[in-house]
Amino acid sequence: MAALVDDLMQIREENPFESMMSRFDHAAQLLRLDPDLYKVLRVPNREISIYIPVFMDDGRIEVFTGFRVQHNFARGPAKGGIRYAPDVTLDEVRALAAWMTWKCAVVNIPFGGAKGGVICDPSQMSQAELERLTRRYTAELIDFIGPERDVPAPDMNTNEQTMAWIMDTYSMHARHTVTAVVTGKPVDLSGSRGRREATGRGLLYVISEAVKKLGLKIPETRVVIQGSGNVGGTAARLMYETGYRVVGLSDIHGGIYNSKGIDVPEALNHLSKSKSLEKYQNAEPVSNHELLELDCEVLIPAATENQITSHNADKIKCRILAEGANGPTTAAADDILERKGVFVIPDILANAGGVTCSYFEWVQDRMGYFWKEELVNERLQDIMVASFNDVCKYAESHNVNMRIAAYMLAIDRVAYITRVRGIYA
Repeated sequence: MAALVDDLMQIREENPFESMMSRFDHAAQLLRLDPDLYKVLRVPNREISIYIPVFMDDGRIEVFTGFRVQHNFARGPAKGGIRYAPDVTLDEVRALAAWMTWKCAVVNIPFGGAKGGVICDPSQMSQAELERLTRRYTAELIDFIGPERDVPAPDMNTNEQTMAWIMDTYSMHARHTVTAVVTGKPVDLSGSRGRREATGRGLLYVISEAVKKLGLKIPETRVVIQGSGNVGGTAARLMYETGYRVVGLSDIHGGIYNSKGIDVPEALNHLSKSKSLEKYQNAEPVSNHELLELDCEVLIPAATENQITSHNADKIKCRILAEGANGPTTAAADDILERKGVFVIPDILANAGGVTCSYFEWVQDRMGYFWKEELVNERLQDIMVASFNDVCKYAESHNVNMRIAAYMLAIDRVAYITRVRGIYA
């Protein structure tokens, strides 16, 4: 019986919607949020489940399940990525949509939150099958997305090509080219310069502010990064170029560690050629589990959800935890990290560089005028630094940690707009 209870508690802890809601409830209580507004903000505006028949290359038809959750429209069109994975669930998509609402509000850009997903295994599908799946998914959502309604973006296992298919499908139905229906497009297809690196670059900006705040010195700051994809790999490269000592890096197969510092360009080049960090010669191998527990000043979980839980939080040895992934830390782990004095830069702030640059892309598409990359990066830095300072001030004035401060600030901004707009009845 005890083992069963433990299993159920673990399932609940690792449910992303449960984690999001526990933090929302705590922040709302501290804000003394009006009970009526609480009822409105705690639930999504719309949840869409669709079944997508797709002709496979062998001639048979496979039916896939897809979701789109639109959490909030108070501050503007909904915004959020689309992920393709075999373990996508409605609970996960629902949590990610809410996170997008709070993320957009934390960095004060005029979007609400949304998220999409399709239950499939892209590694087992051809490019042609993925295109047919994407186009049919888009067609089923045609009445619910658009530049003024809901603007999708890439997420796990989707990319610039996926966004190009969505844009083309939507444009065929609209009978004219609509570039602003998605972001994360190729630059030559009205994408934004700097978009691909924006999440990793945003991480660099907020981490550098935290390092300054804690009185650390960049050359002496050891960094461990879980994940070496677009977010983790970009953050590793940019932090290495800035002068940080990157001592740990991992991919899906495992990690590498060198206490003297890893030559990040060399390691990423090895990864590109070998498709794995395994057998990289100038560092010792470690497991992904061990990587999270390495001694360092900055830990960046940039892989997936639920990496730091009540089971390993007490073994974390960093000074700063910067969440490159969405939901890498469970709510149950938060109290442990706070007791240990870990300075957490929460996901809704730390990885908001991506959606901020998506906002820039949406703006550029709508005006038909595109910025130089230097200007994109400058404006990204302005927003990320200002947002970091806003959350710090909120944390200090309300005597709460950075995560709860970020939620309080975001909820306060969304609640204010909801209150001013009123409830249409």
